[in-house]
Amino acid sequence: MHERTAFLGDLGMAMVVILAGIGYALLGAAAERLASVWPVEEASRRRPGWRTALLAFAAGGAAGGLVWRSQLPAWATGVDLAMLALMIGLTATDLDQRRLPHLLLDPLIALAVVFVPFNPSVRPLDAVIGAASSLALLWVLGRLVRGGLATGDLYLMAPIGLLLGWPSVFLAIFVAALLSAAASLLLLARGSVGLKSYIPFGPFLVAGAVVTLLREPQLLGQVAALLPIR
Repeated sequence: MHERTAFLGDLGMAMVVILAGIGYALLGAAAERLASVWPVEEASRRRPGWRTALLAFAAGGAAGGLVWRSQLPAWATGVDLAMLALMIGLTATDLDQRRLPHLLLDPLIALAVVFVPFNPSVRPLDAVIGAASSLALLWVLGRLVRGGLATGDLYLMAPIGLLLGWPSVFLAIFVAALLSAAASLLLLARGSVGLKSYIPFGPFLVAGAVVTLLREPQLLGQVAALLPIR
C-alpha cells in the first residue's frame, strides 16, 4: 500500500513537471512571437524559426527542471515560476529588440522585492547584499567595457540578485559571462556579427539565474535545515 501511494505520488509529480514544461514551452514560443510583432515601431516581423524553437525548449526545460527539483512550499515555487515567466518575456524582447521594457521589468522587480522577507531559502540580508554587490559589479564592468552593458541589464540584475542572494548571484554572473563569451565567439566565427556589434546581455543573465537556481541546492529547498525560524 505504501509503495502504491509513493508510486502515485511520483506519477503525479511527473505529470506536474510535464505540464509545467509544456506550458512554459508554449509561453516561450508565444513570447518570442510577440516580441517580433509588438510594439509596432520595434517589430522585426520575423517568421518563426530556430530562435522560436530554442526559446520554447529553454523555457520548458527551465520550468520543468525548477518544478522537479524544488522542495520549497508550493507558493514559493509559484513565485519562482512567476519570476521565470517575466524573465522569459524579457529574454524574448532583448533578443529581438535589444531592449528590456519596463512593462516586464517593473513587475519583476516589485515581485522580487515583495518576496525578500518571505523567501524560505535566502535570508533578507543575503538578498540585499546579493543585489547590491552584483549591481556594483555590473556597473563597474559597464564603465570598463563601453557599450557592453545597457541600463536595462542593471535593472534586470536587481531582481536576480534579490532572488539568488549572496554569494550565489555571482555564480549566475559567471555563467552569464561564460555563455555570452561563447556565443560571441560563435557568432564572430560565423560572420554574423563584427567586433563592435552589440550582443544583448540580458538573455545570458536570465540563463545564469536559471542555471544557478537549478545547481545550488539550498535555493530550491534541498537542504534539510535551510534557515532558522524567524
